[in-house]
Parts: sequence; structure tokens; C-alpha cells
Amino acid sequence: MDTVKLVRSMVVAGTGFCTLGNHENKLLRKLRGKNVKVNHGLEQTLAEIEALPEDVRQPFTKQLCEFLDSLISHYVLDKGQLVVAHAGLKQEMHGRGSGAVREFAIYGETTGEIDEFGLPVRYNWAADYRGEAIVVYGHTPVPEAEWLNNTIDIDTGCVFGGKLTALRYPEKELVSVPAFHTYCEPIKPIGARNGASLQQEYDDVLNIEDVLGKRLINTQLKAKITIREENAIAALEVMSRFAANPKWLIYLPPTMSPVETSEELGYLEHPVQAFAYYQSRGITEVLCEEKHMGSRAIAIVCRDEIAARKRFGVVNEGIGICYTRTGRKFFDNSQLETEFLTRLNAALSDSGFWETFNTEWVCLDCELMPWSAKAQVLLQQQYAPVGIASRLSLTDAVAALQQASQRGVDVSNQLSSYQERVTMAHQYVNAYRRYCWPVSDISHLKLAPFHILATEGAAHTDKDHLWHMEQIAKICQSDPDLLLATNYKAIDLTDPNSQAEGVRWWEELTNAGGEGMVVKPMQFIVKGNRDIVQPAIKCRGQEYLRIIYGPEYSKTENLARLRHRGLSLKRSLAMREFALGVEALERFVAHAPLRRVHECVFGILALESEPIDPRL
Repeated sequence: MDTVKLVRSMVVAGTGFCTLGNHENKLLRKLRGKNVKVNHGLEQTLAEIEALPEDVRQPFTKQLCEFLDSLISHYVLDKGQLVVAHAGLKQEMHGRGSGAVREFAIYGETTGEIDEFGLPVRYNWAADYRGEAIVVYGHTPVPEAEWLNNTIDIDTGCVFGGKLTALRYPEKELVSVPAFHTYCEPIKPIGARNGASLQQEYDDVLNIEDVLGKRLINTQLKAKITIREENAIAALEVMSRFAANPKWLIYLPPTMSPVETSEELGYLEHPVQAFAYYQSRGITEVLCEEKHMGSRAIAIVCRDEIAARKRFGVVNEGIGICYTRTGRKFFDNSQLETEFLTRLNAALSDSGFWETFNTEWVCLDCELMPWSAKAQVLLQQQYAPVGIASRLSLTDAVAALQQASQRGVDVSNQLSSYQERVTMAHQYVNAYRRYCWPVSDISHLKLAPFHILATEGAAHTDKDHLWHMEQIAKICQSDPDLLLATNYKAIDLTDPNSQAEGVRWWEELTNAGGEGMVVKPMQFIVKGNRDIVQPAIKCRGQEYLRIIYGPEYSKTENLARLRHRGLSLKRSLAMREFALGVEALERFVAHAPLRRVHECVFGILALESEPIDPRL
């Protein structure tokens, strides 16, 4: 009775809440004269009441009945973000009052069957829960309190000699104290779990209904991002046929918008417009990073296979993965991938990364070079044929025109035009050749990380870009043969001289054959008055743009036409994908169900099907 008195006093004092459970309901029915089976500790409670003096027992019993009768089936707290019920509660029952709701909250849901121990077989309602509200419950004893689909059973079997567990909210921290002794032997053994977590077991099979159809995804950075039904179908095709193990896919990188079109003579893109964009948004400092001409790659590296199994739920797939921006495995050669991840793991270990970040895994956003390592088919089927055909045909045309000129035919205008076109064709071939070299082993690869996206307990989007560059440089020092620290330059937008220095640096990079640079606000995330600011803007060099727009894009008439390109759709797409990527990381770090993480990842892949000029 001491426990009952304590709880009642807390409720009366307003320092606690109490919901009705099956044992309380059974006691209430017994005290009201109902015929109930006296077992599972009820006999001890009745004996304690019976032992009270007559003059105390009657008023105490009346008071106890009134208290138990006042208990409600469940509480909805924190503006609907937290639901507490003895045996749990389905989403559609939250905040409702009926006999069915009360029955579920007290007893849970059963299949109607009886197991070998004579106990009802319970239906695991939490496995199908899709609600936004956290549901905290008990009733069914478990060896450890574990999250499953935003629900948690905190009945850790104290009565059976286990633990008494509490959940701190909103911190979502668990606090447990061991039972003083075993008060009762369990009828059914409470089996300990091995290997994967409860959530990981249920994440083994993802529900297609969670990603199909038109969807609205709410993120912290942008509300209600729309995913069209037709785009979801296209994403499902890619994900189901080509993607890596979904348990690894916690993030996909967003697309990036180019700079506003430049009016500078001979230029389609120029840093001046990038600086002007950010300056107009009230940003005073940006970081310019060298843009590597490789392939975007996400590298997830775990300290060991035990960490990979514990955090990602993957078994026998090594210590990590490297995948493309569409979720496909980057390497077709598994031996090369293993060697690559082992080297990256060693660099992280040698640099003290695991200890510094107190983590056993990391997700890195990178560029993997050479471009030809992943774009070999594109080179063979698109770029090389254009280069060969243009050079051969145009060279033959120039030769024919020269012969005509030698015979006295005035073809000077045509000859000059075709000679210019031949020069452009050679420039086109030279442009993509800079980014291609044969890859036969790991010594031919270069990895340039530029974001430490997440580690255990933290998505590092709250750090500025300078922090990312500095931390990554420390890792790169441990294996300079494989890892490449990205060159960067901080620019003060309030200082014209600093802006001019940024332009000169870009010119040096592009004149040396580089692709260009990426301009980012110093802070990873910047929120404007109505929306987030573009997280990054790419500014590509003249010769690299020849690969994108074709050999003759730099002709005056072609540049004039290209200057009318529209960027609004591309910029909208970049911000939506960025918001979804950050949300995916935040959800994974918070140990959300994989379906919740994949809602965002799948959304990014679906948005890639939107009809936007791929050259932008």
C-alpha cells in the first residue's frame, strides 16, 4: 500500500500523473465486489488492506476506490507530442475516449491465441505505429527499454528482479535502478536480445506504402516539401533495382545551383555574381572551395564490423560503404572498395578521429577522382564520340575549304569559321581529358572530403564550413596518397579587395585546368526572411563549361542565347533537396526508424526526376 499512497499523494499534490493499468483496474473491480481471479500480486495487496484496523480500513478503501476510479486511460502531453498509456495506444486512438480506447490502453491488443505458458499472445501494435507523437508504455516486460517506431516500452521487469526504468522527457534519456530483489518469478522467461536492435529487426523489411503516392514531407528547414506521385515511382525503380543496402543510405547529397548568368565578355559564369547573391542576403563572409572534377561520393566508415552491426544493423558487409549521389554502390570491384574503406578507416584512426568525436562511425561528403572512374560509360558513349566526330569532320571541312581557296574560290569567311570550330573541338577534347586517367588499383584514386556530415549523436550542420575544412585537413594528413585536402579561401564580402582576391583565385584555378569553385556562406545553414539561403553556388570555368554546353558554346551568338537560362527551378530544387538531406541526418542521429530516414532520402531521389535542365 505504500506505493499506492505515494502515487496518490503525488497526483493530489499536482506533482505527478497516473494512468490506469490492468492491475489497478482488477483491484478496483475486486473492491467493488466483482468476482476476479486473485493472483499476480493481488493477494498481497488485499492482505495488506485486510490487515488495516477496522476504523482505518473502511475510509481507506473508499478513498482508494475513488482514486482508482479517477484514473484515465491515457495522457496526451506537450501539445500532442507525448502520449502515455499503460499498454500503449494506436495513433487513431490518441486523445479519444471510448470503451475500445480504454480497453486497448489497459490491456493492449491480443491475437486471441494463448501461448505455451498460458498467456495471451500479444499483437505488436508498435511495429505498425506511424504516428508523430512519442508513445511511452509498459505492461509487457522487456529486458531493455528500446525505441521502436517512436514508441518505447519502459517495463523492464522490476517485479521479476529486473530494473525499474524511467524516461526523461524531452531529453529522451533512460534512467534505471536495479530491483531490490525478485518479488515474483515470471511465468514466461524474459529473453535477452542479441545482435541487432529491436528497431533494426523491424527495419529489415521496408513498407512500399511509406514511399508511394503523392507525399508531403515536413522538415525543420522547409515545411511541406511535395513529392509527386510520378517522381516517387521513378525513385522506387532506382532504389529497388540499383541501390545499395537501404540500411546504409542515411543521406543523399543535394543538387547545386550555378551562379547567376554573367554579363562579362566571354563568360557565362563569374564569381562576381556569386558574391553579389550572398551579399544581397545580408551575408558578410563566404568560403570559396576548389571544385574538384570527380564524382560525388558519400563515404560511411565504421570503426569495425561490430560498430557497423550495432549502429546500422548490417551484417557481413564490412566496415562501411561508398555510394553515389543516387544511392548506388560506387565501386563495382568489392576488393577495391574493401581496400579503400580500410585505408580511410586507418586514416581516421591514426588522426585520433574516433576519440576526438567520441564515435564509432562517420558519414563523409566527398568528391572521388578521377571523373573517369565512375563516368567511363558517359565518356565512351557521349563525350568521346562528340570529340572524335567533330574533330574529324571539321578538319576534313577545313581541308576542303583550303583546297577551294587555292583554286581561287573566295571562301575566306567560311574557312575562318570552320578553323575556329576546329579549335573549339580540340578545346572540348582537352577539357574532359584533364579529368580522366586509368584506374587499375587504389593508388590511382583520390578522395577529397569536404563535409563531416554526422557522427554518433551529432549532425554537424551546426558547424561552419571553416571548421569542416580544418577537421578534414587533419584526417588527410594521415594518408596524403589517398586523401586530398580541398583548397579554400575565405572572402570578406564587405571588402572589395577581398572580393577581387577571390576572383583572381578562381581565375588561377580555371586557367590551370580546374573546374572552378564552390561559394558557400560561412555558416552551414543560413535562414533568410522567408526561406533558407542557397547552401552553395557553383561557379564553373570557361573551359569546363565547354564540356557541359558543347564545343561551340563560347561563340558570341550561343553565349547570348545561354544567358537567358532560367535558374529559379534549379535553385528551388537545390534548397528542397538540401532541407531533406539535413532532415535525414537529424532523424538518423536521433535513432528514428529507418522508414523515417528513408522518407527524406527517397524524397531527394524522387526530386531528381523533376524536369530541370541537367546542364545547370
